[in-house]
Amino acid sequence: MKENDLNEFEKYIDFYIDFIIKYYKNLENFPVKSQINPQDIYNLIESKAPENGTGLKDILDEFENNILTGITHWQSPNFFAYFNANTSLPSILGEIITAALGVNVFSWETSPAGTELEQKIMEWLREMIGLPDYFTGVIQDTASTSTLISIITAREKFSNFEINNNGFSKLYNFRIYCSKEAHSSIEKDSRIAGIGSNNLIKINTNDDYSINTQELENAIIKDLESDFTPLCVISAIGTTGSTAIDNIKKVGTVCKKYDLWHHVDAAHLGSALICEEYRHWIDGIENVDTFVFNPHKWLFTNFDFSAYFVKNKDLLIKTFEIMPEYLKINVDNVINYKDWGIQLGRRFRALKMWFVIKYYGTKKLKEIIRYHINLAKYFEDKLKKRKDFEILAPRTANLVCFRALPINSKIDINEYNLNFLNLINTSGKAYLTKTKLNNKIALRVNIGQTYVNEKNVENLLNLIISLKQQLDNGGPGGT
Repeated sequence: MKENDLNEFEKYIDFYIDFIIKYYKNLENFPVKSQINPQDIYNLIESKAPENGTGLKDILDEFENNILTGITHWQSPNFFAYFNANTSLPSILGEIITAALGVNVFSWETSPAGTELEQKIMEWLREMIGLPDYFTGVIQDTASTSTLISIITAREKFSNFEINNNGFSKLYNFRIYCSKEAHSSIEKDSRIAGIGSNNLIKINTNDDYSINTQELENAIIKDLESDFTPLCVISAIGTTGSTAIDNIKKVGTVCKKYDLWHHVDAAHLGSALICEEYRHWIDGIENVDTFVFNPHKWLFTNFDFSAYFVKNKDLLIKTFEIMPEYLKINVDNVINYKDWGIQLGRRFRALKMWFVIKYYGTKKLKEIIRYHINLAKYFEDKLKKRKDFEILAPRTANLVCFRALPINSKIDINEYNLNFLNLINTSGKAYLTKTKLNNKIALRVNIGQTYVNEKNVENLLNLIISLKQQLDNGGPGGT
């Protein structure tokens, strides 16, 4: 390293730390959803890469003046959209050190501490959410990747690893099953795994939007009679639209009866399992083959960190292991995580999770999640008391799905709510997203940002009531 580079870094690092502190102190003053137009940021950036370098202070200034204006602020406590991709101050510090170390955790030899810390962190998480100790964990980047890994492992188990070796030389006619409310990544994963979208069977749901297990079994029987090969079922503990919770015990019974692989996608709500009162969601875990949840959604650890657990790690390793000469090491009885998924190169993700758990402790983490759930209940109760709003799905944890009802009965309610959502988001004071439940547009309020509090929820309530009145009184999209 050139000494002048290190001197430059030392000279200006405080400016960068000060920026982070200032950013968090002023976060609520930014429009939550970026208010710029397409290509605004693009047009501010030089048309060609600069030939000569720029000082670190000038780079930071340019970032603040140009790039920051196009940021949608996911860490704002007024961010109620999607599911949060949360971070926290200890996670940021862990990420800074991870970036500084720049290690690649693909084998034990490339980073013994990285490998063994990951092993221990996954044991901590397994215990924290109440999984049996016969599950083994590995960090993946996202739940989408974890589900893909599960599908491919199931494919190889049921083809006796023939597809890995010979490709789809025979027509297996595999079928995958999930509810109609399951995440769209399952269809993408089905395509990537070679199963195909048309062989993903989406099962109707119950009134609470959980998978109907009788219809699931009927679909399996129908496929068996039609010479298809039922491969796996993907259950959800917290669907994306409404956080519906599939009955994994009933689904697992069906899977066991017909010898199907069972994967559970608990991407968001899995974090709530650290609170003992929600452990009944995983009743029947003994009939689950793989399980995933994302601490980067609701355990205050910055993206990306997906906790993937397998009952049979040997199947996983046999599916993904490749050992060229240049990757062989001379150490036995160690974990080489390159064989536990798709990636060869792997970031040192365990460190930021270690920082978070060490800083908060499990007791405080439980308190924060319970606080978020209570805030969601408070928000829901306030809307229930009003005749101009309607709750559209049972609240299972910290997500509330609702719609506004126009005073003019001739207005299309779906169109009205799309206009209402746009009004909220263009205000810059909050950011919400939508879904569709039984053909009804539902506005989603997810209360789970790391530093959200009651004041933010009160502000959101006041905002939506005020903007609804504006809409009803002839504002944009109103009467």
